[in-house]
Amino acid sequence: MTSPHEDDRFDWQAAEADLTDPPTGPDAEVVDLDAARSRRQPTAAPDDDSDPDDDRPEGGPVLVDSVEAQRRPRFSLAGFRDAERVPILPGWLRSRAEFARNLTWAGGFAAHAAGYHALRLPKYAGRIAWRAPRGLARLVSGYGRWLFDLEGEPVRQSVVRAAIDKPEEARTYQGLSRQRDRRVRWRGLTAIPAVLALFTLAGVLLLAPGAVQLAALAVAVTALALLGAPADKPLLDTAVVRTAAAPLTSAEVFTALASLRIPGIDAAIRRGDNGKRWFPAPIARENGVGWRAEVELPRGVVASAVVEKREELAGALTRPLGCVWPTANADVHPGRLVLFVADKDMSRAKQKPFPLLTSGTVNLFKAAPFGTDPRGALVTITLMYASVIIGALPRFGKTFALRLALLLVALDPRSWVLAFDLKGTGDLSPLEPVCHAYRAGDDEDDIVYLVTALREVHTEMRRRTKVIRDLPRDLCPENKVTDELASNRKLGLHPIGIGIDECQRGFEHPKYGAEIEEICEDLVRRGPAVGIMLKLATQRPDAKSLPTGISANAVLRFCLKVMGQTENDMVLGTSMYRNGIRATMFSRRDKGIGYLAGEGDEPVIVKTFEIDGPTAEAIVARARKARERYGNVTGHAAGVVLDTTAVRRDTILEDVAGVMAEAEPKLWSTVIVKRLAALRPDVYAGFTADQLREALKVHGLTTKQCWGEDTDTGESGNRKGFHRADVLAALTKRDREASGGKSK
Repeated sequence: MTSPHEDDRFDWQAAEADLTDPPTGPDAEVVDLDAARSRRQPTAAPDDDSDPDDDRPEGGPVLVDSVEAQRRPRFSLAGFRDAERVPILPGWLRSRAEFARNLTWAGGFAAHAAGYHALRLPKYAGRIAWRAPRGLARLVSGYGRWLFDLEGEPVRQSVVRAAIDKPEEARTYQGLSRQRDRRVRWRGLTAIPAVLALFTLAGVLLLAPGAVQLAALAVAVTALALLGAPADKPLLDTAVVRTAAAPLTSAEVFTALASLRIPGIDAAIRRGDNGKRWFPAPIARENGVGWRAEVELPRGVVASAVVEKREELAGALTRPLGCVWPTANADVHPGRLVLFVADKDMSRAKQKPFPLLTSGTVNLFKAAPFGTDPRGALVTITLMYASVIIGALPRFGKTFALRLALLLVALDPRSWVLAFDLKGTGDLSPLEPVCHAYRAGDDEDDIVYLVTALREVHTEMRRRTKVIRDLPRDLCPENKVTDELASNRKLGLHPIGIGIDECQRGFEHPKYGAEIEEICEDLVRRGPAVGIMLKLATQRPDAKSLPTGISANAVLRFCLKVMGQTENDMVLGTSMYRNGIRATMFSRRDKGIGYLAGEGDEPVIVKTFEIDGPTAEAIVARARKARERYGNVTGHAAGVVLDTTAVRRDTILEDVAGVMAEAEPKLWSTVIVKRLAALRPDVYAGFTADQLREALKVHGLTTKQCWGEDTDTGESGNRKGFHRADVLAALTKRDREASGGKSK
């Protein structure tokens, strides 16, 4: 092209000639920018298979930072190697127990149907006798109409009436008549063999035995009755009424998720995403009780956002709330949603019976049945080496879950069971016949009993640590109680299960709360290794009712309905709410249903086996007999009264005054505690300065800054402690009030 710049002037004529010169042809072209842009950025219809995240120009190179370049090839060896293989046989065929349950169900169903219809045989016989003549009439009438071609009679009559006005229709009638004659002649010929066969059969039946005749008559009459039955009144009544649940489809799930008004989902739909790529696997039936759908949510949308809107999701799916169970599959990534839609409401569906209802014992070192999940599958729990925290709002099944856990402990004949019902309603009373220690109530006497029992267990824990420490390495390779060591009665390492309902009543006690908290925290930390398992239940799971030193070290956690994120994470663990494990989604109807965390890799939704009082008593009676055979009826169950005098006798003022000499008007709290432990080891073993402060606070004493010295360590300085004069004054005041006088 001629340069447009020549002597700083633009030659338009030369430039135009370069573009339009026919001999040489144009050496440039005019580009339609709009058409070029449309070719570079083709639009995809909402219903095609285009990927909204695909930023590759059509026909152009793949950018290194594009989604297409980073996507794994659809057909690669690595992809197939990492893929999950679907079992060849369904789960109910691979599981002997599941197959037996299905076979039992089928047998029960057949027996029910047979019994139902057998009871109504006289009613069915009456129906058959009443309907058989009508059936015979229908048979004869129908055969006669077919034999004489009466179905075509209305057509022939209409042609006759038309022939009156149109003579040419007479020819049509003649054709129809000839056709009718041929049909009747042919049908009459075919009827002759049928009649002969009928008479032959009748003759054979006349010569047959009476039983055969009766059977043939019954079959014939029944067939005629079925033929004569009205269309809306079947012969047999309905033995089982089925309510078939509608299948779950991807379109239904996509529409439901779109209606939740989640910003990330709404944005994806506005970009033209039709949800076809949301389902990495087909929606399938699971365990025969519901539908399972895995959903790959759009980028930036986490499954917890859907879990939080469970009620809205159930409404969008037009299913009962108890049928819809969304969970997050964190093993894949936070945006992978697993949606299970059951055929029946989990809170109302009939649950499988408790496997240990009538027989069997428990080995606490192995998994024991605890409940069922939304799919109806059995959920087990391993109580050994684990402390348990149970939290929920009132009347949602917290105490029932604790009692179920203690029943599992009771069914191991080697174990000790200690049950403390601080609610005071007696919900744990069925366990009393097998309890080494048992108490119901939160009065002063009950708290004293609890403290005494916990001190005994605390002392037992220290003994066990020494026993385990001294055992040969080949007998105790991991420095903890094993199944074999627990069965060795000489070592005394049997499992000990402690259950405290409404534990906050103990932790908040003004006099013994600090000691109860300290012992429980130590039991949660060190107890599981030596076979001591603490189980705490509370309806107010906060930092005050459930100290963080305890909740942070519990392995098993069961959280039923709670109100907020704080309570959810106090029971289930830090960040559980953020990760989509939210017990706040349970409704008022979901009693006994909660999240069980700590048993497997991920928390699972569990409906605990509902064991009422009488049923629990029957199980405990069986557990008591097993213990009697094993020789392990101890403590309260054996009639032994727990000695609480060491706790009841309030000698703290006398003891503190006794360890403070006249030459020591001020003494550190830590020094006083050491001297108290030396004075009464059975009472003050493990006593701390904080416990001393709480114990003396009841008598009006508070800590003060004291200059002193610890003769054992040689340390000196200004630390918190008590003045001997204050202790003596408090002692005098207490004695005067006890004798009826008044302090000045």
